[in-house]
Amino acid sequence: MAQSAALIDTLKQTLKSHRLTYAEVARKLHMSEANIKRMFASKRFTLERLEEVCKLMQLELSDLFQLYEESRQRITQLTLEQEDELVRDAKLLLVAVSVRNRLGFDDIVSHYQITQAECIRALAKLDKLKIIDLLPHNRIKLRIDEDFRWLPNGPIERFFEKQIQSQFLKSGFNGELERRLFLFGLLGDSSTQVLINKLQSLAKEFTELHRQDARLPLEKRHNVGFMLALRPWELEVFRPLRRKSG
Repeated sequence: MAQSAALIDTLKQTLKSHRLTYAEVARKLHMSEANIKRMFASKRFTLERLEEVCKLMQLELSDLFQLYEESRQRITQLTLEQEDELVRDAKLLLVAVSVRNRLGFDDIVSHYQITQAECIRALAKLDKLKIIDLLPHNRIKLRIDEDFRWLPNGPIERFFEKQIQSQFLKSGFNGELERRLFLFGLLGDSSTQVLINKLQSLAKEFTELHRQDARLPLEKRHNVGFMLALRPWELEVFRPLRRKSG
């Protein structure tokens, strides 16, 4: 559904919530009820007329746009079938990851070996999956929630897990903007929970910085891998040395 049509649907629902009928709108705007019904059926409004209808409900146009944005479905996860579809097509997955990283159409085709036609096809698929809205002139609007996550142990996570094991961890982490820190010790439950809370807070900060830096030009941004992990764990080489209880 086009954005303009969806906006009129939001206006229609807002009128209902304010208990305003087409007849009342027509009377207050000095129009016939037939004309009002025709406008809503065709979903064709001038900006001036849209503003007039909003004023009947003591709303600004910006209020209507906010209501429209809130009414849109915001997805937090894909289905198993949708993730499978992304993993099977490397270019589709590339475009999906790129738009999640807030790259525009021109950024994607100039930065990667993907043609404009291939990129448009991929974006159309992502639009069908409701990950994005594909707007005129290949503009992209994300529909995923800020807390969007891949399915736990799903196709995408398993794909990236293989990449992490085979590529990401095979580094000395000695270069600029590279760090690796591994700590190992004995902690109680409460102390472990403190660290878990800090990890969650740091993950949120990463997401916020990612959102802020989307304003920077692409050449000022880097693909960054950031891994946080914590679990009860013991080196396998020590396990045979444990005394058996009892």
